[in-house]
Amino acid sequence: MRRPVIGIIGNHYLINDEYPATAAGDMNVDAVAHVCGAVPLVVPADPDAVNVDDLVDVCDGFVFTGGRPNVHPRHYGEALTEAHGDMDERRDGLALPLIRALVRRGQPFLAICRGFQEMNVAMGGSLYPEIRDLPGRDNHRMPPDGTLDEKFALRHDVTLTPGGPFARLFGADVVRTNTLHGQGIKVPGDRIIVDGHAPDGTPEAIYIDNAPGFALGVQWHPEYNAGSDPVSRPLFHALGDAARAWVAGQDQRIFDKAV
Repeated sequence: MRRPVIGIIGNHYLINDEYPATAAGDMNVDAVAHVCGAVPLVVPADPDAVNVDDLVDVCDGFVFTGGRPNVHPRHYGEALTEAHGDMDERRDGLALPLIRALVRRGQPFLAICRGFQEMNVAMGGSLYPEIRDLPGRDNHRMPPDGTLDEKFALRHDVTLTPGGPFARLFGADVVRTNTLHGQGIKVPGDRIIVDGHAPDGTPEAIYIDNAPGFALGVQWHPEYNAGSDPVSRPLFHALGDAARAWVAGQDQRIFDKAV
């Protein structure tokens, strides 16, 4: 059987502050290639360049990556404020309908950080623009200084629902993760089940209720150290297995242990 193709939703950048580019981090590429065991395909986050129908035919699964720009609040019925930060409406225009199509089709995907937030918004949920400003909440943003290893260091526990899909996948009810995000779930979308929380109550792990395929999201960044981290590795292994099942035409309900 051929290796599955997993599309990695890219982000927009300026090279040398002037040359527009679409890119995805090597961490995501390495996680898909070496932990999922799939062919990584970086997807431009622009509905004028690619459309949902073509993507679901070309790719067998997807990773919705993190990114600095946020989902525009108009997608969940709120006005844009300074607290919402930078936007990327081209990525909104591709990612949100793509997630809904994948849920309908039962096609596997893993949503990370911004992707986690896109997953919630795609299903009708809403976001807090800056969770560190909420009473009792911690600062989950990336540390401004330090090496890459220090910025991606494990910083808090995530408590999972005992017997839930994430606890079954990790073999534990509490796991340790990094944290590099400013926004977070306010109201969960339709069929979004919050399956894990940070110590301050921030949702950190979600899945789609009764999804016919692998449909998981995490607020942290499992692509960092994905090959050896005991929390990251099972996520990408499971995504790779789900993509292979999709290629083989198998019912992904065999992944009940994970989803």
